[in-house]
Amino acid sequence: MSKKMTVVFHDEELYTYLKVEAARRHIAASEIIAEAVREWLESREDAELLPAIEAARSEWQEKGGRTWDKAEHELKEALRQRERAAEAKVVQD
Repeated sequence: MSKKMTVVFHDEELYTYLKVEAARRHIAASEIIAEAVREWLESREDAELLPAIEAARSEWQEKGGRTWDKAEHELKEALRQRERAAEAKVVQD
């Protein structure tokens, strides 16, 4: 279902840029406006998540979290040690 709304541009230059972009992309100016409104609404939703993200980050730091690089290095080192242990066992048998 389509709804209509009148948008009044007080900035003629912005209106001109919109019309030029619409022509360049071969779409209606209303599609560009709808796209911009969707992106704006999504950015607002993202902004609402920031406090939860910051709280999780703080908890991670308080509990001694480590970076992926450090965790990856530790995993690789553990694998090397297991491989050495397995090789040593094969040699002993």
